[in-house]
Amino acid sequence: MKQLTVDLGERSYPIYIGEGILSDLAARLADHKIGVKSPLLVVTDERVSSHYLAPVRERLEAAGYRVATAVVAPGEKSKSLAVFEDVITVALEAGLDRNSTVIALGGGVVGDLAGYVAASYMRGIRFVQIPTTILAHDSSVGGKVAVNHRLAKNVIGAFHQPEFVLYDTATIRTLPEREVRAGLAELVKEGFIMDRAFVEYCDANAEKLLALDAEALQHALYAGCAVKAKVVSADEKESGLRAVLNLGHTIGHALEAVSGYDELLHGEAIAIGMVGAAMLSVKLGNSPSIAEETERILRKFGLQVRIPAHLDTDAIMSAMMRDKKFKEGKMVFIIPTEIGKVEINGDVPAEWVREIVERLKGEA
Repeated sequence: MKQLTVDLGERSYPIYIGEGILSDLAARLADHKIGVKSPLLVVTDERVSSHYLAPVRERLEAAGYRVATAVVAPGEKSKSLAVFEDVITVALEAGLDRNSTVIALGGGVVGDLAGYVAASYMRGIRFVQIPTTILAHDSSVGGKVAVNHRLAKNVIGAFHQPEFVLYDTATIRTLPEREVRAGLAELVKEGFIMDRAFVEYCDANAEKLLALDAEALQHALYAGCAVKAKVVSADEKESGLRAVLNLGHTIGHALEAVSGYDELLHGEAIAIGMVGAAMLSVKLGNSPSIAEETERILRKFGLQVRIPAHLDTDAIMSAMMRDKKFKEGKMVFIIPTEIGKVEINGDVPAEWVREIVERLKGEA
């Protein structure tokens, strides 16, 4: 097992990464002084529950915990106020109190939803992240929890840090191939932000990562989580540096919203957004190799790097204007200046963005 720390002073917490460590959950809860007197709530989705909910519940109950469960539909549409209210109802009916803990068992959707439930229930109770997807290596670290509005993604939420993150790499082996590819997009994103050597590792080991080779995957997840932990430790609430983690997200979030949160997986949308950001970088005078290398590496992982032609450009632009990264009439983009280095540019002309969107729709 490998371990990282998100350094936030008194609110610091560990990230545990290893094969088969889900069986240690009850012991980890005890280590973190989460006792058996108050009930726990495990939030998961229908796909994950079929693999892991029963053994998790059995182990927790064997250790003396009282366990309530909320099982939601898989996919982005479960990040809604309606589903949030349903989970709160489960918590109330199960008698959760201020000493209770919410456990997020699943991917990014489950983590964001369960985390927002924990942040809101009785004005905030503890929670634990147990990511079961590659994509969730990013969302499970850093305490950003949220649900979506039909017009924009993640605009209803909070900053609420977990007690710890328990990342059992064995759970990833049950993922569909498409979700593996989408998760790897977000993983290599961490390298594009501030670790060129990690990008080169992903490039050289793409086949192993796609095949879920245990050694390659654990190394990559550790490296990706290390970037996220470093950034969050320096800027917990995105007042500056943390914004760099949004590479590809300005366009990506807009694509998710316009396509109704069910056509593109999050990682797929972010891959397209990263290519768009790299194209903007070239327009800003940086080397064309940035866009060429970004696209080449993402294609190597079998990712779509073009916007579906049927998505309306005006709708995409409108969605970007509603994004949290749209400030004072200007578009804010994370721009790669070279592989492994980015800058925050809050003065990107909207007409440039429209041009890139049209280019991403028009090219094969």
